[in-house]
Amino acid sequence: MTLKVGITGGIGSGKTTVCKVIEALGYPVYYADVEAKKIIETDSDVIFAISALFGSDIYNSGCLDRKSLASLVFNNKELLAKLNGIVHPAVARHFQVWANSSNAPIIFKEAAILFESGLHKLLDKTILVIAPEQVRLERVIDRDNVTVDNVKSRMANQATQDELIKLADYLINNDGKELVTPQLIRIIENLKML
Repeated sequence: MTLKVGITGGIGSGKTTVCKVIEALGYPVYYADVEAKKIIETDSDVIFAISALFGSDIYNSGCLDRKSLASLVFNNKELLAKLNGIVHPAVARHFQVWANSSNAPIIFKEAAILFESGLHKLLDKTILVIAPEQVRLERVIDRDNVTVDNVKSRMANQATQDELIKLADYLINNDGKELVTPQLIRIIENLKML
């Protein structure tokens, strides 16, 4: 049986970096956010549901108008919840198909809002990537070329690191000082014994 492990972390925690190490160790990683972007452009049921919710002009020549969509849901939690109610189940189904096609002993699912979406309930274990807030701020400012206020407002829309720590089975400290690979190897060795 394949063990399904979720991996998440707040903005700037370094989830993607950790996932690249996981892949280098020979384990497959499903990137939920990347797949969600594909699904909303290719899955006819999802396109129909999003068009029904936001109007047919939300898609322009088959491409989702992401800026318009973002502006519609940014300060509207009810609309965002409805959108997530369309996208998250579709991603969960896609992940299940992907997982069923894998013969790896452990597979990983990377998702920014793993706990908030409830998708962690479909997994066997979870890993949270953590880093000090200042490190996370600096990473996002460098990566996205944005202001401190912009990053802080994005962080304010996510669950806090302390809240997520209480939910996760394993932690990886990605503060830039402690090496990630030995931490991952320890966790994978532990997962193999389950």
